[in-house]
Amino acid sequence: MARPRGVEDAVILRAAARVMGRVGPTGLTLAAVAGEVGLVPGTLVQRFGSKRGLLLALADRSAEEAGDLAARARTAHPSALGALAALTSQTLAGMDTPESFAHHLAFLCTDLTDPQLYERALAVHRAQRRAVEELLAEAAETGELRTGTDVAALADTVQAITVGAGLTWAVERRGSLAERVRRELDAVLRPHLAPLPHLPPGRGHEPEES
Repeated sequence: MARPRGVEDAVILRAAARVMGRVGPTGLTLAAVAGEVGLVPGTLVQRFGSKRGLLLALADRSAEEAGDLAARARTAHPSALGALAALTSQTLAGMDTPESFAHHLAFLCTDLTDPQLYERALAVHRAQRRAVEELLAEAAETGELRTGTDVAALADTVQAITVGAGLTWAVERRGSLAERVRRELDAVLRPHLAPLPHLPPGRGHEPEES
């Protein structure tokens, strides 16, 4: 069978992310990623130089795409809070089993001890944080959130519960990750929702369906 030609780097990096979730740090090899897209390992060596080079390229792309994810979520949902719910789920995409979550967490632990990978992990974190705050700020401006909501503090909390909900879910293993993250997000946002005109004080917007 003829070997596929012209496979874009983006396709290879998406394949690398899938393999990461299946096998973790010790099982990730250029051969495993090459097999995922039907290439030979030598092609990946030519493009990325090494497994480390592949990881750095994947981290760079993740940082670049963080803002794009928020933009796509906003386009697909009629409200800023609906987009925020979609964005928090997309942030954990590819971690829909406890095993895949553990494998990605293991890669994060590696990132935290490697200066170059940490720099990129921090860039991803900051880009996601900006996206969350921008959506919350829009929600405040359009009346979805109560007047006077501390958007910056709430963005910090949303980002923290997104990660924390994933870890708790992986340990407890009840329901799906998407369900757990959405439940925690709704609980965090509920006190800040602006009351609807036809509802008594203390009643806010009903959560938007995912």
